[in-house]
This record gives sequence, structure tokens and C-alpha cells, in this order.
Amino acid sequence: MRTLLREFRDFALKSNVVDLAVAVVIGVAFNAVISSLVNDIVMQAIAAVFGKPDFNELVLRIGGTPIRYGRFLTTLVDFLIVALSLFVVIRSFDALQTRTRLRITADAPPKPEETQVELLTEIRDALRDRP
Repeated sequence: MRTLLREFRDFALKSNVVDLAVAVVIGVAFNAVISSLVNDIVMQAIAAVFGKPDFNELVLRIGGTPIRYGRFLTTLVDFLIVALSLFVVIRSFDALQTRTRLRITADAPPKPEETQVELLTEIRDALRDRP
């Protein structure tokens, strides 16, 4: 029983699990912000132009069956804004990492592998030159 609890503790405290939990919480908060942006700003701006405050009410009836294309339009706008927001965030993060990585590699000392290869090359050449 103690082994099982120890294994669970080790699993739960791994950095991957903690990172995933943080990502889920941030994702939920990000979704709330994007949903508010879509519903309270973008859709209201579209309503000001087209006169409809909510696309969810747009329905096409074919043979008495309602096709709710307004809900689809609202969901599509929501998706496009989420995708655009994620694109901007990831693009900015990649650019920041690239700049930081370039700065670090420019100031970094030579890697141990490079030093070892140089030393081995010098030893080989010295042994080759021996009479």
C-alpha cells in the first residue's frame, strides 16, 4: 500500500503533470476572455453593422426543420478569434525564445563535446607525429 501511495505521489508531482494542470487552468481562463471578447465586443460590433445583436437566432427552415446557421456563425467567429489569439501568443513566444537563445549561445562557453573533440584531435595528431 505504501508503495502504491509513493508511486502515486511521484506521478502527481512530476513536472509534466503540474505543467498540464497549469495549462488547463490557464486555458479555461483564456477561453473565458476570448468568449467575452467574441460575445461582448465582436458580435456587438457585427450587430451594429448588420442590425442583429445575436446570430444565434438566425434560422433557415427547410421542410419545417430548423437549420440554425446563426449558431454556427457565432461558433465560427469564436473559433477564428481563438485561433488568431493562439497564433499571436505562440508566435510571440517563439520569437522571444529565439532572441533569448541567440543571446545565450553567443555568450556561452564552448560545449564539452567540442572541447573533447578538439583534445582528441590534438592527441591523435601528436601520436601521429611521434617517431
